[in-house]
Amino acid sequence: MIRLTLTALIIAISMSACAKPPAASSSPAPPATDGTSAHAVFAGGCFWCTEASLEKLPGVSSVVSGYTGGAENGAHYKKVASGQTRHLEAIKVDFDPKVISYSQLVEAFWRLIDPTDAGGSFVDRGRQYTSAIYYADDAQKSVAEQSRAAVAALAAFRGKDIATGVKPLTEFYPAEEYHQDYYRKNPSHYKRYRNGSGRDQYIRRVWDDIPSFLNSAWRKPSKEKLREILTDIQYRVTQEDGTERPFRNEYWDHKVSGIYVDIVSGEPLFSSTDKFKSGTGWPSFTKPLAEDSVVEHSDRKLGMVRTEVRSSQADSHLGHVFPDGPPSTGLRYCINSAALRFIPASELEKNGLGAYGDLFKTQ
Repeated sequence: MIRLTLTALIIAISMSACAKPPAASSSPAPPATDGTSAHAVFAGGCFWCTEASLEKLPGVSSVVSGYTGGAENGAHYKKVASGQTRHLEAIKVDFDPKVISYSQLVEAFWRLIDPTDAGGSFVDRGRQYTSAIYYADDAQKSVAEQSRAAVAALAAFRGKDIATGVKPLTEFYPAEEYHQDYYRKNPSHYKRYRNGSGRDQYIRRVWDDIPSFLNSAWRKPSKEKLREILTDIQYRVTQEDGTERPFRNEYWDHKVSGIYVDIVSGEPLFSSTDKFKSGTGWPSFTKPLAEDSVVEHSDRKLGMVRTEVRSSQADSHLGHVFPDGPPSTGLRYCINSAALRFIPASELEKNGLGAYGDLFKTQ
């Protein structure tokens, strides 16, 4: 399990931006995968810093600094740094998937950046220093999008726009040779730059106290913490199996397009496309977003046998499911509003839930 302690992995940073002299362009190096190694491409601002950090991880055989994301053929530092192209400073990571997984690399990358910065990265300003995950295939795309949703659900970023994009990989151009392993070739200047950029200070302030959110089971907050972050009714419903009043809850008659997520963990649970008016006074859905997003249990309380519905990740009590719903499932997931948080379709992307956008394209 990779849990970056970046203050131990990397050294501090210079007040100037990546002031690197221009040189001739390099030939392109397309990504590839074979049986023993795989490649991952990330843009996280100054590639000196992202290269230096990820190169130290076990299972990583090499990291190449370069440029990607632009439409022009070829890329060199002077033109990219001027903002004249659509290229971003990026790195290509060669790794052994038997030692370190792609999802572990993705989480390590998130912990190097400020995912809410849409104007650059730390001291470096401009589109060429913005952040993105570039996927090479559908498997990488799935991991990257899930990771973005997980970041958006973290308490540190809740309510903030996640600016880091998830994009298909285009041509990757290695940067000039003097940029490669810059932290080794020019340690004094690199240390001054890194100390002044603000990157490590941000990492310590924001990321150091956040446990792994991709590579191990999600950690549910303590009861004391949950009492702080939830309202009385949210706590009573999700943690004490309570039920809110019908017709006197937030979403029973809610008609806006979007996704309903767990109020505790932020995990996506239900879609407005599956919501219907049941007349019961509670939000009702014909099905969850995915079969594994909820767990069902037999509930023998109240002198009857019912099927309780709980969220799979946070184990929040959500409500019950009944066999009296409309076609096509014939089911009615009767859910407490207090267990849910709503993300409008127009805000899915900025909340890391862009993968669900296709559900609403015809609406």
